Parts: sequence; structure tokens; C-alpha cells
Amino acid sequence: MDFMEQDFFGVSGERLLLAGAQTVYMLGWSMLFGAVLGIAIALLLVMTRRGGLTENRVAYSILNFIINVTRSVPFIILLVALIPFTRFVVGTSIGSQAALVPLTIYITPFIARMVESSLLEVKPGVIEAAQAMGATNWQIIRHFLLPEAYPSIVLSLTTSIVGLLGATAMAGYGGG
Repeated sequence: MDFMEQDFFGVSGERLLLAGAQTVYMLGWSMLFGAVLGIAIALLLVMTRRGGLTENRVAYSILNFIINVTRSVPFIILLVALIPFTRFVVGTSIGSQAALVPLTIYITPFIARMVESSLLEVKPGVIEAAQAMGATNWQIIRHFLLPEAYPSIVLSLTTSIVGLLGATAMAGYGGG
């Protein structure tokens, strides 16, 4: 008897493989979208905070508020609350593709906060040295800030994957 025909706790091997593939699909794409958006938001937070390279208290306060509110909503509630938005974006509110919308919205602020913390670990002297050399803000981000924080960012993204994996299980319960 091959794997596809075997029964595992009342579930066929074929259904287990399908569920595994759907989980990897949801995890991979939502992590990719969430990481891109989260890192961008984290950079905005670090740049606009008090003492940042482009200090802007209004922008920082708005981003900070949105992240805090979104992170405090349990995923299952976010999943249900985003059904109309998911339908608008994807055209349906069920299935693996539809689950990407709430999963991405769920993980983005989490990644943003984790990466912000990683970026804030960079010693201020590194930034001061870059400024003293005449580097632009973009050069400081690209050549100093991100490379210095890279190991910590990788750790943050790894931690985020674990949290997102749990959310994909809830997304499956909600029709994903």
C-alpha cells in the first residue's frame, strides 16, 4: 500500500499531501509579502522616530499606532473582519489564495516591530561615521544600517515564520 492510499488518523495520504502543499503555499507567499512590507515599515519607523535620520513625529506616531492596533487583534478575528477586503482583493474569501490577504496583514506589523528592534541595535556610532563620510540617507540604509542588522533581521524573520505557521493553521480553519 502506497502513501496516497494509507489512512492516517482518518485522513488519506492524498489529503495530507494537499494540506501540506497548501500550508507551504500560504506560508511562503505571505512570508514573502509580509517581509517586504514589514522591512519597509520598520525602516520608516527607524528613520522617522525621534533622533532618526528624517525625524517626523506625525508619520512615526501614525505608523506606530497602526502597528500596535493590528498586532493586538487576534488572528481569527482579523481573518473574519477582513473577509470583505479579501473578497475585494482576491475575488473570493475562501481558499489558500484568499488566506494570503489576512495572513500578510497579520504578519507584516509583527515583522515590522521585530525588524525595527533589530535596526535599533545598530550602534549610533556607525550611523554617525556614515554621516561624517557624507553618505546620503539611502546609502546609510543600504550600506550601513541593513548590513549591520542583518544577523538580527534573519533571526527576526525566523521567529516570524514560526508565528505565521500557527496562523496558517487558523486560516485553514477559517476556509483557507
